[in-house]
Amino acid sequence: MEDNSISLNKFISQTGICSRREADQWILAGRVEINGQPTQKGNRVYPGDKVTVDGKPLKDKPKSIYLAFHKPVGVTCTTDRRDKDNIIDFIKYPARIFPIGRLDKASSGLIFLTNDGDIVNEILREENQHEKEYIVKVNRPISQRFVERMSQGVPILGTKTKRCIVEKQSKFVFRIILTQGLNRQIRRMCEFLNYKVVSLKRVRIMQVRLGKLEVGRWRNLSSEEIGQIKRQIQAPKRKQR
Repeated sequence: MEDNSISLNKFISQTGICSRREADQWILAGRVEINGQPTQKGNRVYPGDKVTVDGKPLKDKPKSIYLAFHKPVGVTCTTDRRDKDNIIDFIKYPARIFPIGRLDKASSGLIFLTNDGDIVNEILREENQHEKEYIVKVNRPISQRFVERMSQGVPILGTKTKRCIVEKQSKFVFRIILTQGLNRQIRRMCEFLNYKVVSLKRVRIMQVRLGKLEVGRWRNLSSEEIGQIKRQIQAPKRKQR
């Protein structure tokens, strides 16, 4: 017989109220029930099942929202409204959305926001090798040795960073393309080589560029951009078959 069930965390994320990771946290916190019964991670939802969060039934999945936002320095990439600098209150979008990944509070540039919990996990999945491009200014002249060391990988956070593309743009500015997303990665890489980041801007995620989008403004991703993102997400899966 065909199994039409779906994992509980995916079922919740598909409604657009949160990511799968957040759904797992809600399940562990005892906030989620299936047909009035407590749930645990790994549960599956079958056709006809009634899923509730905090006793309220989940609504049908809303229309998918995909935004590109030029985050200013000082805005925090969190949905926690207790943080006065949170990205949600800054944007004031009329529907519930959440950021895909993070961009340090001290950094600026491109970040995606969405209500599509599934696409969040796929974009953030490290093995998918999605590129992110940054323009970085440092506090002292950039040497050829710095470029070579950065591109070959340096030890931070108990590991060695993956090889990446690093190009000197001017005396104090370089461009870097990463496929990793370690915590404060570029800043830590620079610090290891005795450089300090003065400014850091993300200018591209996958095939989507920041372009002329003004600081503090957002725009809807075009259907072409969304299509490119989804094709890139699917490509690794096809290779594994």
